[in-house]
Amino acid sequence: MLIMDDVKATVLSILQDLTGEDVSSNMDANLFDEGILDSMGSVQLLLELQNQLGIEVPVSEFERSEWETPAKIVAKVASLQ
Repeated sequence: MLIMDDVKATVLSILQDLTGEDVSSNMDANLFDEGILDSMGSVQLLLELQNQLGIEVPVSEFERSEWETPAKIVAKVASLQ
């Protein structure tokens, strides 16, 4: 099991790779409302989480409100490990 800092670093790295944005300074930014992440980005995010962390989240179970901020993504990933 990864420790929380590793999960956070990996999630932030994936988000930066996918969006070109460094969101580490605002972990509560709503990625969808701010136009940083869209539905295609969400799918790419889930695929990268699966590839890098072994987290499986079926798109059918993806609840946008649970994944809308970097902090929520980190918490969700940690809960799935």
